[in-house]
Order: sequence, then C-alpha cells, then structure tokens
Amino acid sequence: MAWEADFLLYIQDYIRSDILNPIMTLLTHTGDHGILMIALAVCLLIIPRTRKIGFIAGISLAFEAILTNLLIKNIVARTRPYEEIRGLVNLIEKQEDYSFPSGHTGAAFAVMGVILIIALIGLPVAEKRGDVSRMKMSVIYKIFAFLAILYAALLAFSRMYVGVHYPTDVIGGVILGLATSIISYSLFWLILKFKSQKSE
Repeated sequence: MAWEADFLLYIQDYIRSDILNPIMTLLTHTGDHGILMIALAVCLLIIPRTRKIGFIAGISLAFEAILTNLLIKNIVARTRPYEEIRGLVNLIEKQEDYSFPSGHTGAAFAVMGVILIIALIGLPVAEKRGDVSRMKMSVIYKIFAFLAILYAALLAFSRMYVGVHYPTDVIGGVILGLATSIISYSLFWLILKFKSQKSE
C-alpha cells in the first residue's frame, strides 16, 4: 500500500538520526529468534511465585511461533519493504524469512500481553469449592507490566524504523500476540477449573 511506503520513508527522512540509529538497531536485535522472550518465560517458570505466569506466557509464545513461522508467513509470503520501496535503506542485515506478520512483534506481545492481562484482570487461582477466582496483582507487578508492554511497543516500532517491516506487518504481529495471550489465559483458566472440579 502506498501509505505504508510513505510512512516508512517518513521515518527514514524525519525520525532516523545518528543518535537513534544504534539504539533502535540494538533494540530490534533484542527480539532476534525470540530468545529474550523465551528466557523471560523460563525465568518466570523457575520462580515459584510467578510459575503460573511463566506457564501461560510459554503457551502463548508457542502458539504465536507456530502460527507466525509455520503458517501465516509462508501462506502470505510478503516480501520485505526494503526490497519493494525505492529509496528505503535497510539499517540491519537482510532478513531470511517473509515479512507478514512481524515475528519479533508477535513474540513480544505474546509474552508481554500475558503479563499485561494478568496485571489488569488478575492471576487465575483455583479455590477449594471447585471454582476459579482472580488474584489481584501488586503495584510492583503492575509497574513491571507497564514497562513490559512499553518494551514490546518500542520493539514493534523499531522493526519499522530499521526498515524490515511494513506497518501492517507490525499491526498483524500485535494482534496475533495479543490474541494468543488471551487464548492462553483463557485456556489456563479452563484447565484450572477442570482440575478444581475434578478434585472435589
């Protein structure tokens, strides 16, 4: 779409700078191969107090990776913007896979989305009477959730900043990541409810 080309060229002409370029390049590389998101989910799993959060985040990340890398990218097969838009300079190495949706963005929102949902709604907790309630999270956790989703948003923007994704690639990644977050949260709720009722 023409507006997407105009948007990326606007970023290149008016937002890129000698100060921001290395910062955005470093930021965008923090999402490479989903390593940081995997590490965060594992850390949450290891700590007893956050184990449930880590489990939900891990399921969400797995769903997102399968949908993005095995299905959607190969079905849509969209070429990268730096290969299509005349005058657009790519700030990092050429990417080996297709463009839609943004895997970096999807992975970030798959994990950070879970963290945000739990901050807003609460952590599912099984009760003795066979029901499931929501445990409210602390102020410190909510601050962490805000910083987590801020990081995800900045990472998403960095993918456009360095010239490797169209805006709709990033939007698609956000939607997909949040969708797998909601699905994983709901699935965990149902599992807890089933186990709680079965134990009665």
